[in-house]
Amino acid sequence: MKLSIHAIVKKLVGQIDPVGETREDEERFGNLQTMTELVDKLLSDIDQVGMLRDRHEASVSKAGKFASDFFGKIGIL
Repeated sequence: MKLSIHAIVKKLVGQIDPVGETREDEERFGNLQTMTELVDKLLSDIDQVGMLRDRHEASVSKAGKFASDFFGKIGIL
């Protein structure tokens, strides 16, 4: 069975949703902090590519536009 990157990250980080049990929720809150730190870094990486959208090289511009469009799609721009 091939796992998706999403499934692998979830397995590595652990559960993030609180369940109303103090000790378990403390661990899950730490997992949530780990997950949001990862997302922040990934968004920063994508943003760096998005800044290349006006470059004259077609392949660089294509990647830059794709990254920039992604931010528009998720409502960040």
